[in-house]
Amino acid sequence: MKADNLLNSNFVRWMAADEGPKTDIVVSSRIRLARNLELMPFSHLLDQEDGKKCLQKIESAWKKISNKDLLEMELLTFDQLTALERQMLVEKHLISPNHAESDDSFRGVLANSDGSLVIMINEEDHLRIQCFLPGLQLEECYRCTQIIDDELEENLNFAFDERRGYLTSCPTNVGTGMRASVMLHLPAIVFSGQTNHIFHNIAQLGMTVRGIYGEGTEVVGNFFQLSNQITLGQSEEDIINNLNGITIRVVEQERLIRERLAEEMKYQLEDRVGRAYGILSSARVLNSNEAMALLSDVRLGVDMGILAKIKPYALNELVVAIRPAHLQKKAGKEMDAFHRDVKRAEVIQERLAQTRGQ
Repeated sequence: MKADNLLNSNFVRWMAADEGPKTDIVVSSRIRLARNLELMPFSHLLDQEDGKKCLQKIESAWKKISNKDLLEMELLTFDQLTALERQMLVEKHLISPNHAESDDSFRGVLANSDGSLVIMINEEDHLRIQCFLPGLQLEECYRCTQIIDDELEENLNFAFDERRGYLTSCPTNVGTGMRASVMLHLPAIVFSGQTNHIFHNIAQLGMTVRGIYGEGTEVVGNFFQLSNQITLGQSEEDIINNLNGITIRVVEQERLIRERLAEEMKYQLEDRVGRAYGILSSARVLNSNEAMALLSDVRLGVDMGILAKIKPYALNELVVAIRPAHLQKKAGKEMDAFHRDVKRAEVIQERLAQTRGQ
């Protein structure tokens, strides 16, 4: 099964830091389209019978698609996956935490082997069509999701209103049903204390800022998700153009502050980066938040040329590889928090040694 790669490898496509533009700051881009089947209850109202009907309709439509590039996507229903495996998909940012909580046989994902195309089935909506790519590539993400959307709509009747657009479980998604988002690494903005001011201005422009795993999650490692707040009354092009423009401004601000830090606090910056690398290279026990903060400092050092011989994609991999489910998968057993902290330090040192040797 090609989709097994999503569970047996730390790497997924959005981590490829040498592929997209502005990958020093924009880690990844995602476009998500919410769609629901006509005359079917929304996902949170589905019982087993209706849930199976919904899944069968989606699977039947998928088997009729003509695009050869999409045929390699495979269906994984959640009764086929353990709770640990579902959590691994969350840690890779491919499904939502809420989606992973269920082991219903009518919930699942259609995914390709590198995780760039993933459709959540019967999450908050019947279909959430997603494309993930490295760097700032919102237009390309949208192009890929639109191909899937068009293919499915050939054989499925989506819930649609001529005045309101696509009908969704959450009112904020009604309209285009599209959520565009970027994941940003913004350590300099955080260091400068300008986070609240900048994010307040972003909110005034109709965007929202969330933690690393989206709505309701905390900010760790100076990673932020920036996305549109509403879809009603805006076209897909408007949403993408607005987010692109705001992202570019945030990137420019982050780079200006990095330049200022390099000029005014050269030795302090180099010391911070060096200490972070030293701890990661030798620590025996690291909790998740501490490891993410140190990896953020090392990533900043790599992006600013302070540290050499460390590949940015390896740091992207580590952000996922040190999460609880991935650590337990690697160890082949369940572990308590302390033993995960021990394993986390081991995994980081192993990966840093590998990237230095490449």
